[in-house]
Amino acid sequence: MEFKNTEEFARSLDEQDPLKGYRDAFHFPRVNGRPVVYFTGNSLGLQPKRAQAFVDEIMRDWKELAVEGHFYAGKPWWDYHERLIPALSKIVGAREREVTVMNTLTVNLHLLMVSFYRPRGRRFKILCEEKAFPSDQYMLQSQLRFHGYAPAESLIEVEKRPGEHHWRTSDILEAIDRHSDELALVLMGGVNYYNGQVLEMEAITRAGRAAGAMVGWDLAHAAGNVALNLHDWDVDFASWCSYKYMNSGPGNASGVFIHEKHLSDPNIPRFEGWWGTKKETRFQMQPSFDPIETADAWQLSNAPVLALAPYLASLELFEEVGMEALIEKRDRIVAYLEFILREVDREVESTFEIITPSAARGCQLSVFLHGEGKPLFDYLMKNGVITDWREPNVIRLAPAPFYCSYSDMFRFGQILKQGILEKTSG
Repeated sequence: MEFKNTEEFARSLDEQDPLKGYRDAFHFPRVNGRPVVYFTGNSLGLQPKRAQAFVDEIMRDWKELAVEGHFYAGKPWWDYHERLIPALSKIVGAREREVTVMNTLTVNLHLLMVSFYRPRGRRFKILCEEKAFPSDQYMLQSQLRFHGYAPAESLIEVEKRPGEHHWRTSDILEAIDRHSDELALVLMGGVNYYNGQVLEMEAITRAGRAAGAMVGWDLAHAAGNVALNLHDWDVDFASWCSYKYMNSGPGNASGVFIHEKHLSDPNIPRFEGWWGTKKETRFQMQPSFDPIETADAWQLSNAPVLALAPYLASLELFEEVGMEALIEKRDRIVAYLEFILREVDREVESTFEIITPSAARGCQLSVFLHGEGKPLFDYLMKNGVITDWREPNVIRLAPAPFYCSYSDMFRFGQILKQGILEKTSG
């Protein structure tokens, strides 16, 4: 399609958008009396309007039933999390028994490493990408220290080539092969938080498994954003947060994937708790752990149903739309955003550099604002463009396809252009 940088063209794209009605399914903040242009769904998704009713239902059941709500609420609390699994399994490409919901992302990654980081002899090293999300770095370093290894010697960080902004898959595969006798675990971010690059998860998983290592993925920026096929890729484990592209609310519960080949292993180590025991025997209070034969065996405690309610509300939207339709719009709206950026760049003779690789991206464009600094970001925010700043001069733009419009992209371009021109004229 030949794009145009006009308001009329953007509106025509909106009229043709099969998902246009879902914009009204979300609450938008307002700045200067107008709904914002919201580019931070990669950090915190907007609130689905239907989420309130899901939370109110639990509050009402708690008020009227108290403890009996565990079994007699309209959506009984003791198995509330199970309602999320059908939609989640489709989003991440898993079988339903391989998915559960519990805790938060870094907590879950730590718990999963109990099962899947098992250093022995020479095979004790962990491979990740350089400058992974800080929480992942801290987790990996602390796990290595816990097992008695020095992170400087035991953590292999695959670097980008000098002068390049993204990883080459060949470099990752070469690093796996070079350290194949030492690797216990490959654990990487499926979509890099900084540059927005979608890693070739299938190829990296295959290489890690061939090297004899366990392979896991942090899917914080991938779940609900890119196509995933965790079961068929033979991923050992994965975890993701729910509050970015899946719009469940700040700090909300995390999803977990554990490949079914591990579910029936009676010798797999894990930290265990009451809620991981079989439902049929759970309330018999037996002294020995009797694990559920699904990923639920990794649960420790009963689910926080007030937190899960907005997650369930959002997953209903995913069920209605489907990932295929979301990805189709994602690709078109990101392409239009890229076009707008290049048009503004040309018109104001500025220098924007998109560091997200065009052949390996999801919803996010990370943009170097060469010659511009934090004041331009501040201008965008004051004028109703909610975006994200990363030092030294990168803004991250993530037009979530559920609620962002093509007219938003045009409006952003006009505000961006005006901010640059005002600085120049001033």
